[in-house]
Amino acid sequence: MRGIALFPILIPAALTLSGCLAKTALDVATAPVRVAGKAVDLATTSQSEADEKRGRELRKREEELGRLERRYDREMRECAEGDRRACDKARKTYAEIQVLMPSVPREPEPR
Repeated sequence: MRGIALFPILIPAALTLSGCLAKTALDVATAPVRVAGKAVDLATTSQSEADEKRGRELRKREEELGRLERRYDREMRECAEGDRRACDKARKTYAEIQVLMPSVPREPEPR
């Protein structure tokens, strides 16, 4: 009699537990796939990330080119005033500008 009284409680409990066990088994089975997917996601660079990186590098080169051009202008003024060392420095700075120039894209000229 006592077993019959527990029967209505045991059936829902068994069904509930079997659902938990199935979910746990599914989680265990899919865990390696999720971990591998996360690793691939971390190892690859998205297109937007690559674009941002390229933009940062381009701005850095443009800033360096600007610094070199300002230094070159100052050295040329000093050279024109008769400072021979400034002339030598200006030549070196100009060479640096020529090396950096091809890596910086030109802006289209207004029409």
